[in-house]
Amino acid sequence: MIFIVDSGSTKCDWISIDKEGNQLLEKIRTKGLNPAILKEKKLFKIINKQPEINAHKDKVTHVYFYGAGCGTEKPRLQLKAVLESIFVNAKVEVKEDTFAAVRATISNPEEAAVVCILGTGSNCSYFDGKNLHQRVSSLGYTLMDDASGNYYGKQLIRDYYFNHMPEEIKVSFAERYNLDADFIKYNLYKQPNPNAYLASFAEFMFLNKESEYIRSVIKSGLRVFAKNMIFQFKDELKKVPVHFAGSIAFFSKDEIQEIADEMGFTVGNIVRRPIEGLVKYHSNLS
Repeated sequence: MIFIVDSGSTKCDWISIDKEGNQLLEKIRTKGLNPAILKEKKLFKIINKQPEINAHKDKVTHVYFYGAGCGTEKPRLQLKAVLESIFVNAKVEVKEDTFAAVRATISNPEEAAVVCILGTGSNCSYFDGKNLHQRVSSLGYTLMDDASGNYYGKQLIRDYYFNHMPEEIKVSFAERYNLDADFIKYNLYKQPNPNAYLASFAEFMFLNKESEYIRSVIKSGLRVFAKNMIFQFKDELKKVPVHFAGSIAFFSKDEIQEIADEMGFTVGNIVRRPIEGLVKYHSNLS
């Protein structure tokens, strides 16, 4: 049994296949396993308490894990150690989520492209057909993650409190979420995964896209992301498309195309969940 795992900070999808690429179990979903945020004990608990994973862990021969927070060595090795302690008979490979986005969006294994992630967090890399290149080191959701779910959640809360929202949007926003200041601060500073908490507000944008204010917020974030992340590869952009992965990207397809036309880059593939592409990729390798 082979487990292919795609994890963000909010949720984590597990798909099991055999050596021929046939799916063995229904897709399993756990909480997100971001080792840059969660301690080893918490990572272990999330995985081990899932009944189906626990029931089949000794049968697993390979674990291919792609996740947020795995772009630097210390958290990546921390998560690898946790996985190896659970799947004792398996060869474990842990890569950052950008590799998942690359393998899920490129049309062929040697295609060169700029590949972006817009989900709970955000990132951008250049894949030259063999190797992944990043020229900006991610400093996490507090300082970076432009155009991500947590970025937009923060923007919406700020606009609400600074009275920048149109009145009808403000009323609708307050009806949908608990916006009590103490409640927000408790979730941001006292609870785990504040980035995922912020990202939970982003859904509001896609339920209210008829609002010019909302469209403006979306496009403003995409411009910042393009300027800071996509255009670090300005020479490569003359030759290759820009692919996107993640729910924010998927629900912002029209706005991404508008910003691409405005700023001068070519949009390639946009996928909501990389896991399906990863299954295809690893099935072809088996």
